[in-house]
Amino acid sequence: MSDVDLDRAGLARLVDHTLLKPEATPDDVAALVAEGARLGVFSVCVSPSMLPLDAHGLAVATVCGFPSGKHHSDIKAAEAARAVADGADEVDMVIDVGAARAGRIADVESDIAAVRAAVPAPRVLKVIIESAALDDAQIVAVCQAAERAGADFVKTSTGFHPAGGATVHAVELMARTVGGRLGVKASGGIRTTDDALAMVRAGATRLGLSGTAGVLAGLDDADGAPAAPAAGDGY
Repeated sequence: MSDVDLDRAGLARLVDHTLLKPEATPDDVAALVAEGARLGVFSVCVSPSMLPLDAHGLAVATVCGFPSGKHHSDIKAAEAARAVADGADEVDMVIDVGAARAGRIADVESDIAAVRAAVPAPRVLKVIIESAALDDAQIVAVCQAAERAGADFVKTSTGFHPAGGATVHAVELMARTVGGRLGVKASGGIRTTDDALAMVRAGATRLGLSGTAGVLAGLDDADGAPAAPAAGDGY
């Protein structure tokens, strides 16, 4: 996507409003849901132990194999199946990044396929590739594996890896590779309005944000009124 013209509400509809801190409490999650509903986000994304969750009409996303991806495929699939049973609409799984770096793309593909079987359509499967830890050829190969395995999205990052989060370059490369057949979620280190819009221009169709209110505060509503800032950016 080379050009975007989004108001605050339009950008909010691309956001998975996220709280994955290990110390998050049920009260923290309730506050996340209330803030997400007020901001008009697409979904809230929380740890699987926080499900089931009354999301007040928002989609519910969760994670699996998070954050390392170093789980056996049957364990990831079981975790994903439990999340679906507990009401998750979307599951963001982490690949085995080491397998990708070692060139074991068939293993990455079978791992994704195992989780896909546990997350049947119309539920959505996003595949976190930890793009900052991969080179360009590895990013392309993993995105192609995700498509072959039936994923709905490829996603840049957990936000927990020391290599870093989303970059414009990675999002552009991922978007070119999947060619609109899969969505592209940018997440990790997106802190400002300019960051978010740059990711959308690069091809992101979903954004993982914890500081959603601060990001949206840089845009006007459709009627031209500045978005009201809110306290509590989250993680």
